[in-house]
Amino acid sequence: MSQGVRYTLVDTSAASVPVVAAATYNAGMNIPGGAVDEIIVRFAFTLNAAGDIAADTSNIIDSLRFVLNGETVWDYQASISDNANDAPGTFGYLLNSLGPGRSRDVNTQTAVREYYIRVPVGRNIAPGISRLEYSLGFAALTGAGGAPTAASTEFWIRYNPAMQTTTTLGAATTAPYTATTQQVVCRVPQNVPGTLAGVLIQTDQDAADEITDVRIVSQSDFAMDIDMWRLLNSDLDGIYFMDPATANGLEMTQSLLGQVFIPLYQLSLADDLRMQVTANAANTLSVTPVLTSPIAGKPAPAQTQTESVPTNIAKSVLASSGAQN
Repeated sequence: MSQGVRYTLVDTSAASVPVVAAATYNAGMNIPGGAVDEIIVRFAFTLNAAGDIAADTSNIIDSLRFVLNGETVWDYQASISDNANDAPGTFGYLLNSLGPGRSRDVNTQTAVREYYIRVPVGRNIAPGISRLEYSLGFAALTGAGGAPTAASTEFWIRYNPAMQTTTTLGAATTAPYTATTQQVVCRVPQNVPGTLAGVLIQTDQDAADEITDVRIVSQSDFAMDIDMWRLLNSDLDGIYFMDPATANGLEMTQSLLGQVFIPLYQLSLADDLRMQVTANAANTLSVTPVLTSPIAGKPAPAQTQTESVPTNIAKSVLASSGAQN
């Protein structure tokens, strides 16, 4: 096992790719053991026309679940995924909220797409062969004149013995809201160690903010305006995304309308997350928790027996001799 960072290509699929209709793919692959820092996915395809996805490719990622050796480590479900959205996609926004550069497109200014995601995992798996399963959902390419061509999806594992945290994206809690202030409780996994790094609040709107204020009950005595949260999570410093109409670079915005990531600074899991949410319309929101836990980047030991087998030849000879009978 290398003592430094190591990249391993574990699967290339020509099947798990976007088509004109919405599609979900379920598949899996064997991966080597080691300190799994993150899963890197490379999407490559050529659209029928450059405008079939108006902005970055993350707009068409509708769902992504990773299950490593039977443990769900990442469970993302979009409230809205829209190929016509000329703004950052929610999936890419979530990843980049966990660290810049985790969701990036290559701006070719053409119909050719090359999109990368880096999903933090932070799991030690035993030497030998482990199993990684995934479920990947794409939104429909509404209005597209034909399916993408030359399409492939690559899965890479980055091994890193210097990783310091595990990361788990828990299942979302959904709740209805009306044009008033209401309490929302986000259920957090009880079988996952660690603390809450933050939560992603989603609505099915990408043209307006229906959530106007959020109070985290355990961390604030007052409701905080949605733009104040965008100050605290650095959205106001700039959310960068690829737009094929922008020459040789990225566009920048200060908000992702309808969605916001709220940092929680490793809030303990002693209770579920309780919030007071104020809205200006009636709809449904979802709250997705991000949990982290300290870890040392050492491979997990191989399977071991739990009962010792002491051997003592002197006692064996004595017992066999019958001298004690």
